[in-house]
Amino acid sequence: MRCPLAIPSEAIQCRALEVQVGDKGIERAIKHLKRKMAGEGILRELKRRRHYMKPSVKRRKKMSEAARRRRKRQRTDRE
Repeated sequence: MRCPLAIPSEAIQCRALEVQVGDKGIERAIKHLKRKMAGEGILRELKRRRHYMKPSVKRRKKMSEAARRRRKRQRTDRE
């Protein structure tokens, strides 16, 4: 299922985030939801979409993000 507001060149899959509120309370559920959102990259995506980014800057950022993921993957492979 695609997001209706997604830009066609950036097809993003939408999944519903669900958090169940148990006896622990609403504050705990909110904390859990924030953690899930951070894990999914939703917060990073929101920050990225706040301002217009020139295509050249977007390209550089994309390359640096890929390098960051590569370094992270190498770090976990060594351990």
